[in-house]
Amino acid sequence: MPKDGNFQEIFSRASKNVVKGARAFVELLEKWDGSEEMLEPIHTLEREGDIIRHELVDKLNRTFITPFDREDIYGLSGELDDIIDMIQACSDRMQIFGIKKITDELKSLAVIVEKATILLDNAIEEMNDKKKTVRVLDYLIEVNRLENEGDNVVKKALRELFEKGDNAHALDIFKLKETYEAVEEAIDKCESVAHTIEGIVVKNT
Repeated sequence: MPKDGNFQEIFSRASKNVVKGARAFVELLEKWDGSEEMLEPIHTLEREGDIIRHELVDKLNRTFITPFDREDIYGLSGELDDIIDMIQACSDRMQIFGIKKITDELKSLAVIVEKATILLDNAIEEMNDKKKTVRVLDYLIEVNRLENEGDNVVKKALRELFEKGDNAHALDIFKLKETYEAVEEAIDKCESVAHTIEGIVVKNT
């Protein structure tokens, strides 16, 4: 069996695909018309993420000595794939709900997801360089800060929804609430990936 397969290259492709997915979600909100056709770019990236994940797992099964713990490789690849799965779920939910208006809060949350994925991509690019450990940890701290920022945006958005809403608009309130919380889950998953990377870096420093 081969030793130390080129996992870094696959992880790099995976993280960049996640960034593309987050960016596609931001662009989707900018030109949203509720059509199913608009979802295809994100669906394409989600399928690409699955392909990359399967490639990595296959390489893991055929590699004897890995650059870091096998379970960490497997876990990190799965969590990266989860992010783009959640982004797709958000866009699908919006289309199913028939959401007409994109709120500023929803746009803000999408931008937070994009920023978090860029930071994770930076961390993954440099996580194997022990000279850059401090920089990698700084990226991860910023992801944690963005997660807190996302929580605050969601709390404010939900508070305003329920303060201004009435029974006639209860269904619209429900749709937006579910959508906000779906994007928040994607942000939370970014934080989870940051914790996984932090654990790997600390164990291998």
